[in-house]
Amino acid sequence: MTKEENEKRLTYLKGIVSRLPDKPGSYQFYDDTKTIIYVGKAKNLKSRVSSYFHTEVDRFKTKVLVSKIFDISYTVVNTEEDALLLENSLIKKYNPRYNVLLKDGKTYPSIVVTNEYLPRIFKTRTINKKWGTYYGPYSHVGAMYAVLDLIKELYHPRTCMTPITKEGVETGKYKVCLDYHIKKCMGPCVGKQSYEDYQKNILQAREILKGNTRQVLKDLKDEMLRLSEELRFEEAEEVKRKYIALDTFVSKSEVVSHTINNVDVFSITSDEKMAYINFVHVSNGSVNQSFTIEYKKKLNESDEELLQLGIIELRQRFKSDAKEIIVPEEVDVELEGVKFTVPKLGDKKTLLDLSIMNGKQYKFDRLKQAEKLNPEQKQTRLMKELQDKLHLPKLPYQIECFDNSNISGTDAVAACVVFKGMKPSKRDYKHYNIKTVEGPDDYASMKEVVHRRYTRLLDEEQPLPDLIIADGGKGQMEVIRQVIQDELDLDIPIAGLAKNDRHRTNELLYGFPPLSIALKTDSELFHVLTQIQDEVHRFAIEFHRNKRSKRALHSELDNIPGIGPKTRDGLLNALKSVKKIREAKLSELETVIGPAKARIVYDFFHAEEKAPEQN
Repeated sequence: MTKEENEKRLTYLKGIVSRLPDKPGSYQFYDDTKTIIYVGKAKNLKSRVSSYFHTEVDRFKTKVLVSKIFDISYTVVNTEEDALLLENSLIKKYNPRYNVLLKDGKTYPSIVVTNEYLPRIFKTRTINKKWGTYYGPYSHVGAMYAVLDLIKELYHPRTCMTPITKEGVETGKYKVCLDYHIKKCMGPCVGKQSYEDYQKNILQAREILKGNTRQVLKDLKDEMLRLSEELRFEEAEEVKRKYIALDTFVSKSEVVSHTINNVDVFSITSDEKMAYINFVHVSNGSVNQSFTIEYKKKLNESDEELLQLGIIELRQRFKSDAKEIIVPEEVDVELEGVKFTVPKLGDKKTLLDLSIMNGKQYKFDRLKQAEKLNPEQKQTRLMKELQDKLHLPKLPYQIECFDNSNISGTDAVAACVVFKGMKPSKRDYKHYNIKTVEGPDDYASMKEVVHRRYTRLLDEEQPLPDLIIADGGKGQMEVIRQVIQDELDLDIPIAGLAKNDRHRTNELLYGFPPLSIALKTDSELFHVLTQIQDEVHRFAIEFHRNKRSKRALHSELDNIPGIGPKTRDGLLNALKSVKKIREAKLSELETVIGPAKARIVYDFFHAEEKAPEQN
């Protein structure tokens, strides 16, 4: 590979890395033959994958790996644990060349509920569905033992290895063991606990292992309340402890479930122009494939039509023979021997949600890539998003924002910044000296500035903004409304950016009376709005600071009739301070500014000395 080819390869890979999400997931590296050579996991995909391409990487093995990478794919999940499980599943399927640490074939432990007459519940690393039902696997062994201990504490399933039969129990073939005497088993083998009661406990244990704890929690709560009413407080406290332990426990994984095998999952995410179809394949209880394709709409095709096409294409591409397909809604297509499922709850719904999340992430990544090539596309998207959020009649191309600045009412100023196409238009910025307001009155100052601003725009027939944003909450919005609507009879939308108790902007307000607009504080749109707010604040503070500085620099020399800035600056440069100028002899002043002006300055500072002589 030539130097130019290598640089082109790295540029392509770094482009992918720059678009990776800050989410947990698994990533896959491909060589030039499209073969997976490495599978990894990450708590933060962008941070982890970008570390491979830092110039300071000095490990030889890492350098070798990076030199073999020609493409990157990834799958996002919700938790770091799920990323770990997904990594394990993909490594076992693809056996990548550089994943040497997991070639020993070990797997994470699971919990099995056996198919015996009196079922047992224990951990295992061997999966044989003839023995029973499996739950897990658990990447954190501590979590697995926690749920096992909880089940043992709540339901006391038997732990003995004896193969117990119905006939053996009825004929008294068995004897109780130590567990019965220490109250860890209720003796179902000798009829001390009925078969029905034992099976009821096993059924509830299965619900806990599935993650369906709502009914179990309700039963525990009812029991706790009953014991409290009967004044059996110690027993009620013990039930309460069990309730809390169960309530805080999460026992299911989103990417692995032994109850699901050989299933395809499809979802679609679309907009006016494009559709993105994600495919997830589950085999032997594990997600081992996640892939997204995109369609460019030409004839306003429906999501259902495109999803049908995607299902056929992706199943052929990946040679899937799954007999069940999970989809978000009913599709009008029939495949021989294949069942379509639209799940509402449970593990299958969790897998569908995982597919939807990956489809949306792929769409977002493609959008970011397009916006890098065409920055104006991003601005248009943000303007459209703001228009939709506020239900504006047109795109808010020109946005103006106001802010005041003063210290106890002195040197009061205001500022107006203008954003066009979501970008600052600094040549249109304006600052104002407050003329009609005395003292610290922000509302009156805002009213004066807004009136001056839009009266002038109307007089000069300049374009009016599409949206006005107040750097403040309801009070500032109302003041602006009074000017815009009541006094000037203009129809300009008005929004406000309100701050919380920590003086941090936390909500967008709109309408009269103002209502909070649903907008995530970590969204791109919110960041742009706070950028507008920060910019007007900066501009106002900067103007106010300059005004105070000029006032502070105002010299007594400025009060001398006949002495201009040039003479003043010449004196200050020569004598360094007003004090030294005041104390200077007439001859010293003459050498700097000449006899005529020297006499004016000297007489100004010595007027009090001459006054008695004139009397």
